[in-house]
Amino acid sequence: MRSLSCVLVLVAATVAGAAGADPWKLDDQFKAAKPDDLKDVLTTPAPKGAVVLFDGKDFASWVKKDGKSEVKWTLREGGVMEGVKGHGDIITQEKFDGKFKLHVEFRVPYEPGGQGQGRGNSGVYVQGRYEVQVLDSYGLKSGKNDCGAIYGVAAPAVNACKAPTVWQSYDIEFTAPKFENGKKAEPARMSVYHNGVKVHDDVPIPVDNTTSGLGGDPSTPGPILLQDHGHPVQYRNVWLVK
Repeated sequence: MRSLSCVLVLVAATVAGAAGADPWKLDDQFKAAKPDDLKDVLTTPAPKGAVVLFDGKDFASWVKKDGKSEVKWTLREGGVMEGVKGHGDIITQEKFDGKFKLHVEFRVPYEPGGQGQGRGNSGVYVQGRYEVQVLDSYGLKSGKNDCGAIYGVAAPAVNACKAPTVWQSYDIEFTAPKFENGKKAEPARMSVYHNGVKVHDDVPIPVDNTTSGLGGDPSTPGPILLQDHGHPVQYRNVWLVK
């Protein structure tokens, strides 16, 4: 039987080892279902006429969630931004309405010690109100709160996730809700392609704000929001076509 002090030392060593692990490197315990799951999605250049929201150079198009404060996320080599725990959600300075297509490339860290929502959690909020979940859901049966889900509204048709640490993409085709005489006549609608796979097909969104969204008047334009959920999720090559 080990002494209590010995057990405490072992636990401390384990925690220290986990804390020092590289979140962007898979260990020998990780097994991919197929080789393609370990290949980065090909980056998609912004087409002519697109609004480039992040090109890897700076945060000129972004502010913190309060709409005015400077972004404190980290810029990494290769045109990448990384969320920093405690530094808050970020939103675009420009707001969008009507119909548009949003392209986002992202990757989630490898956090094998986490469970459920505790692995690579972030989110892409369209108009700041409607979240497409970002999460390490690799190999899982997807639910309404997994990667690719319209959070709390609809699970993705299939789990199209790549392995953690691998670059992935969302292409989100969005139609804002329609209002007549101050009343909502049609809900917001969304199609989502995850790594080129259609996981939502013109899904109506019955709520005006998914969990942790900005809320506000759903008849007004809104920004694109990237969520800080306490994990170092990375983003690159964000653009929008009106």
